[in-house]
Amino acid sequence: MRAQRGLVGLMFALMFVVALRTMDVRQDVPERSVAPGDGAGARVPFRITVVDSKTGRGVPMVELTTVNGIVSNTDSAGVIAFNEPGLMNEDVFFAVKSQGYTFPKDGFGFAGTRLRVTPGGSTTLKIDRVNIAERLYRITGAGIYRDSVIFGDRVPIRMPLLNAQVLGQDSVQAALYRGRIYWFWGDTNRLAYPLGNFAMSGAVSELPPDEGGGGLDPDVGVDLTYFVGPDGFSRPMCPIEGQPGPVWCDGLVTCADETGRERLLCHFARMKSLGEMYEQGIAQYNDGKEVFEPVCRIPLDARLLMRGHPVRVKETDGEYWYFPTPFPLTRCRADYRSLLDGSRYEAYTCLEPGARYDAESPRLERDAAGRLVYGWKRDTGVILQQEQNELVQKGSMKSEEALIRLRDVVTDKRVLGHSGTVFWNAYRGRWVLIVQEAWGTSLCGEVWYAEAPALTGPWGPARKIITHDDYSFYNVAHHPFFDQAGGRLIYLEGTYTMAFSGAKVPTPRYDYNQIMYRLDLSDERLRCVQVTLPELDAKLPAGAPETRATRDTPGA
Repeated sequence: MRAQRGLVGLMFALMFVVALRTMDVRQDVPERSVAPGDGAGARVPFRITVVDSKTGRGVPMVELTTVNGIVSNTDSAGVIAFNEPGLMNEDVFFAVKSQGYTFPKDGFGFAGTRLRVTPGGSTTLKIDRVNIAERLYRITGAGIYRDSVIFGDRVPIRMPLLNAQVLGQDSVQAALYRGRIYWFWGDTNRLAYPLGNFAMSGAVSELPPDEGGGGLDPDVGVDLTYFVGPDGFSRPMCPIEGQPGPVWCDGLVTCADETGRERLLCHFARMKSLGEMYEQGIAQYNDGKEVFEPVCRIPLDARLLMRGHPVRVKETDGEYWYFPTPFPLTRCRADYRSLLDGSRYEAYTCLEPGARYDAESPRLERDAAGRLVYGWKRDTGVILQQEQNELVQKGSMKSEEALIRLRDVVTDKRVLGHSGTVFWNAYRGRWVLIVQEAWGTSLCGEVWYAEAPALTGPWGPARKIITHDDYSFYNVAHHPFFDQAGGRLIYLEGTYTMAFSGAKVPTPRYDYNQIMYRLDLSDERLRCVQVTLPELDAKLPAGAPETRATRDTPGA
């Protein structure tokens, strides 16, 4: 027993001596200076550029993640300035992924690559595009060209890091007004506090060179000049006194008032919640104050409204504004008094005049031969896609009688359109629809292309042009004032946000912001959406944007 106790004591003594010597050794070793490129002394980042494998253009919003979870995202030029202390002058594996793009996988199924990360070094990675549309750049928010600026690169926009203290913006509206492009967005995040501007933000930009303006080519960017308040932050563009709540605006139109002066009008809604309004009406832009002011209120239960992204069309009996939401089934004459009078709006519908939609008793109008009678009718409800689907399911309407028959040309599944735009396209000789899907691969994150020979449809075959794995990309809008090459190239933007999606972590800098895409309508993958309707084509004058609103019996 004593021998055991002695052995234990000797062991503790030896351990104590070793510990003391270890402490002494550590104290005797001078502090090691960190060499440049090896930890905290690194000053020059490693440059990673990610480009489209086919076009060679830098791809924004590509995510590179190290094995230990360090995440970097390419800026709008496809650039990352990587400078992580401890990882410089090392071989580092980066997982590579991007919404709508793919990167080759190795033998173990990892989509990524190993890079020798050195200060001042650089590499270029090629990524394959799944989207038919090409992601070009981010329009709003901070750090649009963050990494490019770090390297001292020349960038196309004046404010590449922070503009009007805006960090994020929701849902774009745009209008050509008095020789410039006026941009408006919904709720806007600010730098200084979690609560920002909830009464619409605004900015202006010059027309692109193709349109005779001094602005940027839409291929490279949009130079925004914001309307700001005394604090430098993007200020409210539609401040309305009354009940608290966000003010949302849409349906921007221009027209001459009684004096012949051009006016900019919009629909406004003061919201109590996402789906409930306190009030709504029409507001007019005050050029002196540079704000929208209400000119009339509209009943909350009004049937036909100035909404969506309007398109102006010259008909045989005059000019009209059509209001796609996303399908252009509401219109009003393009004169000041009519636009302010809700009773003058018309719906293109097959309901009996004066009827509202009722799935149980739809009151559809049919002629003596039993065919549905479509026409422009005042004070009558619109039948949108969801209602059409219900009527077809209940047997009240045949599928070939429906105006909205969107289906995926690849899988033949139905596509439920939620929001979007419709404009005439000279290159295709058709009305083109850019529409967001309500329920798709990702929630509110899929965008489709379709076309029709008539503004009112029928809308049928559709092709997906933008996809997201787990993110929303909603309220998409095609900007026809940016069209190039005779309409072959069109530009569209939408709101990229984790809201309503399955995403758990927001994409840094990109979340809740506007992203611009370009679609080449000569792409062979879009050929399959072309619709041949000889009886309609025969009525279309060469080069004329005919709405075909007089066709009363679709499918007959």
